[in-house]
Parts: sequence; C-alpha cells; structure tokens
Amino acid sequence: MLQKKTLPIFPLDLVLFPRQELPLRIFEPRYKQLVDDCMLGDGQFGVCLINSNSMVAGWEAPHMVGTVVKITKCADATPDGMQLQLETIGRNPFRITEMIPPSVARPITYDPHSIEGHHAISKINEESGSGRMYLQAQVEMLPEIDGNVSILQWENLVKLWKKKIIAGAPQPIEPHALDHVLEQYYLLTETPTTDYVYSLAALGATTPQDLQPILESDTLEELVQNVGNLLG
Repeated sequence: MLQKKTLPIFPLDLVLFPRQELPLRIFEPRYKQLVDDCMLGDGQFGVCLINSNSMVAGWEAPHMVGTVVKITKCADATPDGMQLQLETIGRNPFRITEMIPPSVARPITYDPHSIEGHHAISKINEESGSGRMYLQAQVEMLPEIDGNVSILQWENLVKLWKKKIIAGAPQPIEPHALDHVLEQYYLLTETPTTDYVYSLAALGATTPQDLQPILESDTLEELVQNVGNLLG
C-alpha cells in the first residue's frame, strides 16, 4: 500500500529526479514560511513542474507528479536575512491526490520581486488569520523504479542522444567528440543505472516539459521507452 502524507508544494519551472541536487534561493514570504515550517518538521517538501494550463487560487499550479526533496542546508543568503539559500536533494517521486489551496489568493497586482509585494501579501495573510500562504497537497509516495539498465539499452540511448545533438548542431560534430561531454557529466559507464538515464534525458531535453513524462514513468521499460522517445 502506498504511503500517504500532506506535503508542502513548491511549483518550479523544472523537473527534479530522485537523488539530484537542487540549490534554491528563497525570497518570497510564502516560500520563506514553507521553509520555516519544513525546518520545524521533517525538512521535506515537494517540487513539481509548473502546469501552465492550471491555477490554484491565482497561483501557478503544479503537475500531479513531482519529487520529494530534503533540505540538507539552510542559511541566510543576505546580511539582512531577507533571503535564504537552500541546498536540497531529491528523494522519492510522489503523486498529488488532492490540492490544499494557499490561505491567500494571489493579488492581481502582486509583484514577487518587490518589497512592496512581499509586505502586501504578508499583511493580507495576517488579516485573514495567518494561515499557510503556500500550496499543500495530499500525496501518495511512489516507489522508485527498480531493475538494472542493460548496457545494450544504455548504448542505444547514448546513440540516440548523439544523433539528436549532431542533428541540431550549427556546425558538424564528430560522434566521438561528444564522449567528452558524457565524461564531463560522469556518464561514461559500463554499469548504467536509472540515475544515468535521468541525467542523459536532462542533457537531451529542450524544455522542462520534455522531462515530465520521464519522471512519470512507472517501470524501467517505460522509462527507457520514454527517454528513447525524447531523444529519438
């Protein structure tokens, strides 16, 4: 039976895979509140790709599958303490089963990059009862993909990646020259794992949306197929 829990949600313009590191600069009041709550709890929240076709109380809505992240370091990023620098690492994937809207709807004139906007949203929250300004969700934790990636599967994916890069390059590239790129990202291996497949997909993606089907893969076979579709 899948574990269920309530999780703070941080929609971002990226897809994070398990075991990948993600540094974050936090400056909005709603996400500073999220970090405060996480630090008082288990230090975990969910990262999801923004769903540009949906909104929750006027804020960006997330895709329904994301990745739990664990805060490994939190420090002031500015002398006045107005910004935080987080170091996080991806853990299990999860699926949202129910959204819990923020306590404050997004004001029409809200500017997330202005001090005035920060003061305004904090004041609205205080006047409405000081609830949680960030999105939360009921989620079910998904099992990580199990199984071994065969060397043949890996070599086929690498060939597709090289073909895609060469086809899109503004000038001719020899396939062997791309081995230096793979070496730079520690992707020259004879013992590939799902982490290698995730990283290769990220190298071959054009937009974050390209990677959402990869994260949503349920089995090793589906993962390899989806990455092949992305690169092919």
